Amino acid sequence: MEETDREAVATAVQRVAGMLQRPVQLDKVEQYRRREARKKASVEARLKVQTIQSQLDGVRTGLSQLHNALNDVKDIQQSLIDVNKDWRQSINTIENLKDVKDAVVQHSQLAAAVENLKNIFSVPEIVRETQDLIERGELLQAHRKLMDLECSRDNLMYEQYRMDSKNTHDMNLIHTYFGDMQKLSEELAKQLWMVVQRSLVTVRRDPTLLVSVVRIIEREEKIDRRMLDRKKQTGFIPPGRPKKWKEKMFNILERTVSTRIEGTQADTRESDKMWLVRHLEIIRKYVLDDLLVAKTLLDQCFPPHYDIFNKLLNMYHQALSTRMQELAAEDLEANEIVSLLSWVLNTYKSAEMMGNPELSPEVDINSLDPLISQNVVEQLLNKYMSTLTSNIIGWLRKALETDKKDWIKETEPEADQDGYYQTTLPAIVFQMFEQNLQVAAQINEDLKTKVLLLCLQQMNSFLTRYKDEAQLYKEEHLKNRRYPQCYVQYMIAVINNCQTFKESIVSLKRKYLKTEMEDTLSISHTSMDATLDVIAKEGCSSLLDEVFMDLEPHLNELMTKKWLMGSNAVGTICVTVEDYFNDFAKIKKPYKKTMTIEAHRRVVVEYIRAIMLKRISFKNAEERKEGAEIMIKEAEQFRFLFKKLAAGSGEDTEGLCDIIEAIAEVIKLTDPSLLYLEVSMLVSKYPDIRDDHIAALLTVRGDASRDMKQTIIETLDQGPSQPNPNYVPIFKEITVPTLTVPKLLK
Repeated sequence: MEETDREAVATAVQRVAGMLQRPVQLDKVEQYRRREARKKASVEARLKVQTIQSQLDGVRTGLSQLHNALNDVKDIQQSLIDVNKDWRQSINTIENLKDVKDAVVQHSQLAAAVENLKNIFSVPEIVRETQDLIERGELLQAHRKLMDLECSRDNLMYEQYRMDSKNTHDMNLIHTYFGDMQKLSEELAKQLWMVVQRSLVTVRRDPTLLVSVVRIIEREEKIDRRMLDRKKQTGFIPPGRPKKWKEKMFNILERTVSTRIEGTQADTRESDKMWLVRHLEIIRKYVLDDLLVAKTLLDQCFPPHYDIFNKLLNMYHQALSTRMQELAAEDLEANEIVSLLSWVLNTYKSAEMMGNPELSPEVDINSLDPLISQNVVEQLLNKYMSTLTSNIIGWLRKALETDKKDWIKETEPEADQDGYYQTTLPAIVFQMFEQNLQVAAQINEDLKTKVLLLCLQQMNSFLTRYKDEAQLYKEEHLKNRRYPQCYVQYMIAVINNCQTFKESIVSLKRKYLKTEMEDTLSISHTSMDATLDVIAKEGCSSLLDEVFMDLEPHLNELMTKKWLMGSNAVGTICVTVEDYFNDFAKIKKPYKKTMTIEAHRRVVVEYIRAIMLKRISFKNAEERKEGAEIMIKEAEQFRFLFKKLAAGSGEDTEGLCDIIEAIAEVIKLTDPSLLYLEVSMLVSKYPDIRDDHIAALLTVRGDASRDMKQTIIETLDQGPSQPNPNYVPIFKEITVPTLTVPKLLK
């Protein structure tokens, strides 16, 4: 519209421009305007006339059509009057034709009967032939004859239904006459279902037979659909329809699959402890083989719309799910729970089963639903952990009881490859832990971590019992030192076991524990290490107790008249210690070093204690000199012995024996005026020396007066003390029989 307006304006402008090309024409503008106005009025008048004429033509046409319509309505009205008149006159005629109608129906039935007459009279013969065909396995031919029989029966029944649907007598008569046909149908169905049940076997041996069965089922499905369509139109459906053989076929396949899964359990727990493992392995093999056959062979025998492979896959999955839930509901043992969960969570979707490359791409393991719900999985895991806890406690208790029986044997314990005594306890315990961790790892990482935490937790409790049993072992031995015969050797084995336990715990954590979980177990690990150190320390202490019980008579000879006159007590002590340490060589290095240091310390302590017991009091300087020289000589013997025993361990064997030599120097001193200086030097070196120690030492010298003793002690008490930071106190363990200084000074 806008385009038209623009064109009109442009044309008008051009026309005006043509009229006013010269100045003189401006005087004629009014004339031009009136002329154009007249032309406009003329055009508008012509347009109005044309419009009115067009409207008049339209009205004229409409009136003509209305007139024609009125005439048509009158004609129709007259025709309806004529039809009504004819209908009223023909009512009696229709009543008179009822007999004709009945005759037509009867004629139709008779025609159907005549058409099926041959089949009707030959029904018994056809039944026999069909039965023979079924027995010979010619199922397609048998079904063809069966369809002919059913067709004859159905047609007769349909005609009877059309004539008189309420006449049940004639219907029953036909049904009875064809009664054997129903038995044939059932017999044929049995044969079909037998083939369907063995379809995975049949498809390998005789796929043609299976194809025939599928064709028969397809025929029946078509007949079912046709009969149902006729029922919608007429209300009639033959007896036994619809047969729904396709649906029955899938139901039978489903039952067959379920039976096949359930039938794989060949053993029970009573007859075979590995019954579940065998059961699951048979299921895995059968299912995989069946699905491979279904994919490669069975799928070719069924129409594509049957989708037989996916149907079978779903059937197997559902049957397996049902079976796994049944197994999960049983009272399973710990190892059986692991076997079941490992199979359900790992094996089922692995390349050994559903993830087999030959089954792809039809089988997508990611689209398979879980065989058992997560709730059931959690229940099984909780039950497993509870059972495992009880089992581990029982296993550890039994292992310890077995180890205790070894402790009282009359034969020495076995030695490892390095010659260290050991018992089988650590190996048994950690082999058990290792086995359970390997089993848990088959399920998932989370369970493996839980089992590791459980093992270490129970190990912590076990070590406390182990410590108590080692202590009882020592106490029983002290009641009769001749029993058990190999007490020392087995106590060494107990000590060595502590080191083995430590190493095994570290190895177990390194192998099975994630790095981020180490902090969680640090406290528990520290606790176990501390307990093991206590066991080893107490074991070493009990062995040294053995040594010093044997040394007691010889220690009692020290600092006596007999000792001064030339006793060989220290020589015997050194030989005895060295002899014991020949056995102690079977102790592993960390504890052997500790034991050597402790033995060295205890020998020195006992030697100093002998001095402090004041068994002897030297009478003169010569005796003091002689006694001091013996002490220095014996200190050197001890130094040599423990240097030999500690060879390669890095132990400082000098310091302890220096104490004996320092005391000897105090005794050896000939000038009493220097006694205070010598004693003060001794105290500065060994600041844990008490007043009673100094008094006892001066008493052994035999030349210190009461005033001198009192002066020295009082002066030393007032003096400053500057202890050596590296000095390990030794005098605090030594008690002096005389408890108070005043008694010593009397």
